Amino acid sequence: MQKFIIRITKPDFVLLTHTGLECFILAADLPEDFINDFAGRARAENKITLAETAEDCRRFNTDGVLLDLSKSEDIAADFKKETAGLKNKFTGIICRNRRHEAMLASECEPDFVAFRAWHDGKQKIRDLTDWYNEFFLIQSALVPQDDNLDFSGFKTDFVILDDTKYKIFVANQ
Repeated sequence: MQKFIIRITKPDFVLLTHTGLECFILAADLPEDFINDFAGRARAENKITLAETAEDCRRFNTDGVLLDLSKSEDIAADFKKETAGLKNKFTGIICRNRRHEAMLASECEPDFVAFRAWHDGKQKIRDLTDWYNEFFLIQSALVPQDDNLDFSGFKTDFVILDDTKYKIFVANQ
């Protein structure tokens, strides 16, 4: 079963107390004092926090970063530039939904590669993630872009949901 990575978009500590949740992405537009406090509380509970930029990872001393390199023309160079000096940090890359970009992202050796998915084109993304997981040992994540996307059939290690979508998902279970 897939695990969840929750993107925190509002100053709220409630999801930090859920025992099944182990990793959180802190949205870049959250107040700085909340980011610092959340990261500290997560660390005390042995939970992982990721920033959305390498700069925020350094500034708030999060456990890692999820880089959106889906518009990058040189994934390797941009990854190297962004992660310079981030020793022993978790890294994730969001890449374009193409095999070539997935291979380039994987060559950077992040901890996981993430793919965006929409309800329209669901089968194409499912085929891509199936292919990826067959050929690569690096973990994968799915980032649903539609509320009505059934992500349960995807063979990814993680699903990245924002806090609101996760609360709705849990309420519907």
